[in-house]
Amino acid sequence: MPPVDHNRDEPALRRVHMSTKAKLLAMTGNLDLPPAVPAPPPGEPRPAAEVPGGLPTTFPPMTPGAAKASTGPGQMLQFRGQLLGLESELGKMKERLLEYQGSLPQKHLDPASIVASKWSNRHEDSFRTPAFLAFKDEIAAAGGNVQAILVRPTNRPGVYEIVFGHRRHRACSELGLQVLTSIADSNFSDLELFSAMDRENRQREDLAPYEQGMAYRRALDEGLYPSMRRLAESLGVSHTWVRKVLIVAELPAPILACFRSPLQVQHRHAEQLTQAFEADRKGVLKRAEKLAQQPSRLAPGAVVNALVGSTRSGSEKAGSLKVNGKTAAKYSLDSRGRLSVKLEAWAIEGGKVDVGVLKALEQVLAGE
Repeated sequence: MPPVDHNRDEPALRRVHMSTKAKLLAMTGNLDLPPAVPAPPPGEPRPAAEVPGGLPTTFPPMTPGAAKASTGPGQMLQFRGQLLGLESELGKMKERLLEYQGSLPQKHLDPASIVASKWSNRHEDSFRTPAFLAFKDEIAAAGGNVQAILVRPTNRPGVYEIVFGHRRHRACSELGLQVLTSIADSNFSDLELFSAMDRENRQREDLAPYEQGMAYRRALDEGLYPSMRRLAESLGVSHTWVRKVLIVAELPAPILACFRSPLQVQHRHAEQLTQAFEADRKGVLKRAEKLAQQPSRLAPGAVVNALVGSTRSGSEKAGSLKVNGKTAAKYSLDSRGRLSVKLEAWAIEGGKVDVGVLKALEQVLAGE
């Protein structure tokens, strides 16, 4: 039997080997392997690799001394496994990022680094009401504002402007507490600011008609909106509502000076006073000058009667206050604005008057 020539098919085998290698090189020529990182000391875990943005991943890095495939197909399979691992990690990170989509960064800021907005619609008297004092007590008990205020960067480094949350900022400032804030993009426009502030205030502690009217008047005067109708449509409020609060804000200063605070003036007061002023301008101004010289201010209803020339006297209002269906107090209010109140024991439990009772008394003083 003739001997077998083992070298007879060597050229054919070489051609097959070269063809396979060429194919693998063509398939992997444009792929970049992860950069090599130093091997950790013996006994220490291998650190996770990082991708741009600082998010950790368990993508297996190429480390010196790691086992490598010795053939082209093996290297290809090894790299394909690394790519699959990376794709899995990227998928998880995308799911985590979706949870925060649309959210704003939050941080605690020194209240001194935050300034009021030029569009601020809170009158200074609103920070002296019993309701605000009770609100400040709640923030003190919580150690700060639980719900963040919204601010936007100014052109001064480290200084922010309030979009909404002036009451929370004032409370934290007076208490010496850091303010929890959400920071809007620097491109947040005045129009966006005004709309966000108006919406937030209507959802929370309603503004007094005078505050709301002054805000709308300023927005119209400075061209933020071209008309009352466009303002109402943009803010999602009725045209009638805009007209009513503007009447309050546009009362002459001598008339507003007759009240303890312009925050006391309600829509019906403004309509009565406007009609009287249009009918007898000199007479109303003369009565306003005389009324403003009195050492004490009357109740809102009594001020209106005095300015329009009404001679009503005696006890103007008396009744009982109910909070959550329970009688909290009995009161009487005379024409000179003197209020007498008898509180039920439960309304002053713990040495403090119930917040609901305080708000009800404010409404009585406002003539509601």
